[in-house]
Amino acid sequence: MPTRPAGRTRLARTARSLSSRRTLPRPRPAASPLVAGAQDVPIRLLVTLALLCAIGPFAVDMYLPTFPDLATDLSTSAAHVQLTLTTFMLGMAAGQLVLGPLSDRLGRRRLLLAGTLVTFLAGVVCTLTPSIAVLVVARLVQGVAGAAGVVIGRAVVADLATGRAAARAFSTLGVIGGVAPVVAPLLGGLVAGHGGWRGIFGVTAVAALVMVVAAYFVVPETLPRERRHAGGVRDVVVTGRAVLSRRGYVGYVGTLVLVFGTVFSYVSASPFVLQNVVGLSTGTYSLVFATNALGIAAGGAVSTRALRRHSPVRVLTTGVLIQLACAAGLFTTVLAFDAWTPAVLVLLWVNVFSCGLIFGNATALAADEVRFASGTGSALQGALQFTIGALVSPLVGLAGEHSAVPMVTMMLTCTGLASVMLFAVARPATRAHAATVVTD
Repeated sequence: MPTRPAGRTRLARTARSLSSRRTLPRPRPAASPLVAGAQDVPIRLLVTLALLCAIGPFAVDMYLPTFPDLATDLSTSAAHVQLTLTTFMLGMAAGQLVLGPLSDRLGRRRLLLAGTLVTFLAGVVCTLTPSIAVLVVARLVQGVAGAAGVVIGRAVVADLATGRAAARAFSTLGVIGGVAPVVAPLLGGLVAGHGGWRGIFGVTAVAALVMVVAAYFVVPETLPRERRHAGGVRDVVVTGRAVLSRRGYVGYVGTLVLVFGTVFSYVSASPFVLQNVVGLSTGTYSLVFATNALGIAAGGAVSTRALRRHSPVRVLTTGVLIQLACAAGLFTTVLAFDAWTPAVLVLLWVNVFSCGLIFGNATALAADEVRFASGTGSALQGALQFTIGALVSPLVGLAGEHSAVPMVTMMLTCTGLASVMLFAVARPATRAHAATVVTD
C-alpha cells in the first residue's frame, strides 16, 4: 500500500488546522489581476476617500514655512518645533498598524468617522495650544487619528473593487492625491499671511470636520459582518502572518515600498541638490517641486487610461522599467557631467511621473492578494512606507549639502531592488496564481 509523503501529510494537517479556526475567515483566492475586475468605484466616493487621505499631507506641508514663527511664539527651540513633525509622522505609522487590523474586526465606516472626528478635535487643540508640550502631544494624537483616512480609505477600495477596476480606482486616488503636495504649501502661505501658524492648524481642523460630514453621507460600510474577524490580539498576529505568507502580496508591496524609497530620497535631498548643486533659486526650486508633484498626478491619469487596454501588471512593469532607466540616467549624469541642469530636471520629472504608473497598480495588485484581510494588508503597506522614508532620509545627506551623489545612489539602489522584487517575487506569483485559476 503506497505511503503518503511526510511533507504532504504535514501540509494536510496544517490545512485542517487553519480551516478549523472559527475566529479567522479562511483566505479566499485572490482575484486574477489579468482579468478585468468588478464594477468601478463611484467617483464621488473616490474623491471623498482621496480627500481623507490628503489630510496627512496637508497637516504636514501647510505649516512647514511657519516653523520660525512657531518657535518664537511658543518660546521654544527649533528642535522642539521639529518634534511636532516627528511625532505626527510616528503617529501616522502607528495609527495605520492599529486601525487597519481593527477595521477588519469592527468594520470600516465607524472607525473612519471616529478617526476623522478625533483628527478635528486634535486640530482644535493644536490651534489653541498654550505650549510646545501640548502641541507635541496633540500632533501625535492627530497623526494616529489621521491614519484612519489613509489606511481605511485603501481598505474600502479593496473591499469594493478587484483587478483592473481596483487599479483604476487606486490610480484615480493618486491623481487626486498628487495635487495635495502642490496645493498645501500655496494654501499654507496664504493662510499664514493672515492667521499665522494657528490659522493653519485652524484650517486643517475645519477641513477635518468637513470630511467627517462628507464621510458620513458618502462612505458606506463595505465590510459585512460575516467577513469580519473576531478574536483578540492572537488573531491579529495570525492574520498578519497569513497576509505576509502571500508571496504576491510581499512582492507587490515590496515593489511599491522601494519605489516610495526612491521618491523619498528625492524629496529629502532635493532642497539641497537642486539649490546648492544645480543652482536653482528658492522660487525656481518651489516651481520645480510643484511641477514634479503634478508629475505623479499625470502618471496616475495615464495609468487610468492605459488600464482600459492593458493589465495592471503590464502598466506596473512599464512604470518600474521607466523609473529604472531614469535612475540609471540620473546616476550617470551626476557622476559624468556634474549634475547638468536640463538633464537632471527632465530625468527627475520622468522619474516622478513613473510613480503614477506604479503606486495605484502595485496597491491594487497587493490588495487583490489579501482580500481576506484588506485592513491588515493596507496597514502593513503604510507602515513599511513610513519606515523606508525614515531610513533613507539621513542616508541621502551623508555627503553634506553640496553633493548629489548620495541622492542618485539611493534612488538607483531602491529602484533596482524594486525591479528585483517585481520580476523575482511578484510576477512569478501572479503567473502561478493565473495558472491555478486556469487549472481550477
